[in-house]
Amino acid sequence: MVDTVAHAMDTPDLEQPYAALGVKDEEYARIREILGRRPTSAELAMYSVMWSEHCSYKSSKIHLRRFGELSQDTPRGPLLAGIGENAGVVDIGHGYAVTFKAESHNHPSFVEPYQGAATGVGGIVRDILAMGARPIGVMDSLRFGPLTADDTRRVLPGVVAGVGGYGNCLGLPNIGGEVQFHQSYLSNPLVNALCVGVLRHEDLHRAFASGVGNKVILFGAATGGDGIGGASILASETFEEDGPAKRPSVQVGDPFMEKLLIECTLELFRAGVIQGIQDFGAAGISCATSELASAGDGGMSVELDLVPLRDPHLAPEEILMSESQERMMAVVQPSDVERFMAICRKWDVAATVIGEVTDGDRLVIHWHGQCIVDVDPRSVAHDGPTYDRPMQEPAWLYGVGADRAEALPRDNTPDGVVAALKAVLAHGNIADKSWITDQYDRYVRGNSILAQPEDAGMLRIDEESGLGIALALDANSRFTYLNPYLGAQLSLMEAYRNVAVTGAEPVAVTDCLNFGSPEDPEVMWSFVEAIKGLVEACKELGIPVTGGNVSLYNQTGTTPILPTPTIGVMGVIDDVARRIRSGFAHPGDGIWLLGATHEELSGSIWADAVHGGHLGGVPPRVDLAAEKGLAHVLRLAAREGLVTSAHDLSEGGLAVALVESALQGGHGFRVGLAGQDPTVALFSESASRAVVSLPESSVERMVSVAEEHGVPLVRIGEVLAEPQAQVAGLFDLPLAELRAVWAAPIPQAMKH
Repeated sequence: MVDTVAHAMDTPDLEQPYAALGVKDEEYARIREILGRRPTSAELAMYSVMWSEHCSYKSSKIHLRRFGELSQDTPRGPLLAGIGENAGVVDIGHGYAVTFKAESHNHPSFVEPYQGAATGVGGIVRDILAMGARPIGVMDSLRFGPLTADDTRRVLPGVVAGVGGYGNCLGLPNIGGEVQFHQSYLSNPLVNALCVGVLRHEDLHRAFASGVGNKVILFGAATGGDGIGGASILASETFEEDGPAKRPSVQVGDPFMEKLLIECTLELFRAGVIQGIQDFGAAGISCATSELASAGDGGMSVELDLVPLRDPHLAPEEILMSESQERMMAVVQPSDVERFMAICRKWDVAATVIGEVTDGDRLVIHWHGQCIVDVDPRSVAHDGPTYDRPMQEPAWLYGVGADRAEALPRDNTPDGVVAALKAVLAHGNIADKSWITDQYDRYVRGNSILAQPEDAGMLRIDEESGLGIALALDANSRFTYLNPYLGAQLSLMEAYRNVAVTGAEPVAVTDCLNFGSPEDPEVMWSFVEAIKGLVEACKELGIPVTGGNVSLYNQTGTTPILPTPTIGVMGVIDDVARRIRSGFAHPGDGIWLLGATHEELSGSIWADAVHGGHLGGVPPRVDLAAEKGLAHVLRLAAREGLVTSAHDLSEGGLAVALVESALQGGHGFRVGLAGQDPTVALFSESASRAVVSLPESSVERMVSVAEEHGVPLVRIGEVLAEPQAQVAGLFDLPLAELRAVWAAPIPQAMKH
């Protein structure tokens, strides 16, 4: 071996290809300062992946600290684990806790759609597993270029097949999410995956290595050449519009191995033989060893020769950087090693002791008898560079804000309203997503209470009591483009409201913040504004951010994606039997509108669909008190069985909510607009609203509950037995005609 630590000390001037690994000049100088010498090639490999944007959050962490301003108490009690852990953990009562988190796998999913998406699901599942929880469900938020674009027809089917294939093989229901389209995502799709798991309080595990002499065990799949320089480096790069295609080694997933790994790990937890555990994600062994050692009370010594390899020709640097999937690392007492190995053999999971916890504070790695790494693990895992990037409010924002959609022409004739309704229903963001969701198993495990196309997914946690959770994953990138502060809040409010309309109490938040290059001051400004908006909104709503993910450099050439803060909200319902569905259930029920409608068309689907992609003006106003009031009303309505359906109003406004409720329930509707401007009444995207249906016997109590919480409530119509969509004075259309318009776009686009 040439590149040993001793040789590095003797050859300080040896040139190293650090720039090719994404390391900046000043970062390389800092590494040399930390080590007091030049790094070995193995150390350089470790620092390059661990100091990448994807792993170190070097451009975002000073702003993410704002989430620390939030109380760590949920409406159900204090967090059991929060930001800084693999995933946040929330007490939901009856001795149960839930852990959930969202992460991105964007750039790999453009390069290799199937494997990029599949391994995104696999990675977030292992994050949940590492907390001691059994994964019980997944969700995803996907963004693609225009539905008719050639590359969308390449990427979308592969991503959907990857999400479905991996999750279905694991036996995890995919209970919700969203799919949207915009030109800015062409060549830069977003694949944000969420996983949720359940555990008893006493089963909580954390990632740290302690106890001198304890063994470090790598278990799961063998290490291969896939994923070398994958997500960790690629996430720090920008795709060039016309440049050569980037060909990193995207990870290759094996969901059947992951299923074995899940069951094996859960049995290891039950056996009490794990002292600390870390999943393998971005940066592979570099991450697992440095993070475990850094979070512990000692050092770590590793023999890299002992790592099981699929490719015997891998160099040590490649072994350290490989992001091969389905791997975990555990810290185990010597007396428990044989039992640990026996359980792994039972599940046909390979396990190898590759090192031990040592006295001191060094991470030392040997290869072929020579020391190739000797570092302070904290310098690798936690003390990476921190950048306070320049920020600048975009000069163009004022002009965009002045271009209000409220000033656009409106055709309020019956023909004009019908044409607008059909254009909105056929918009990619509104159109039927069943071509996608039918590829996902939504009901495996038998505890799915609600799933697509409901507003939120719901899972039963405890069969005896009926305790359950609801989850929604939402982002409104159009609003965030117009005003990142308000747009992030409106994204949060939509997810919060989607949980609330099921009858659950929203209690905690995770996020996945997708933005362009942090080296662009305008992008950095929008990123920080979005964080400010989320922090202030969460304070008002009284719910903490439990953790999340940041994905930067999402752009093609110099054109960033629309800023997309994807927000996941988790809620708790005491009895899933009292959940509310979104489809109209009983003919003769009254249809009531909760909340106030304003003339708010800017950033709306109506403006985009009817006016050729218009995107300008100011987003809808934010009223967090109104949002809380609405959630209280819906929760009481569910608890007391007052309503037979509830659907939030968001993209597409009242018109889309009515049509979706009718299509899902199989019953028609008749409503009147009481002299309102039809375009505003039907297509405004004012927040803090829901449409509910209820029998006459519930009206008096429902009115009282709404008044008590200051939520406007007005009867606008009734549910019909006939499958008709009727708006007084404007149209009377068969639901089948609207279904055909709504159902066609995605299947038609995928045929070509």
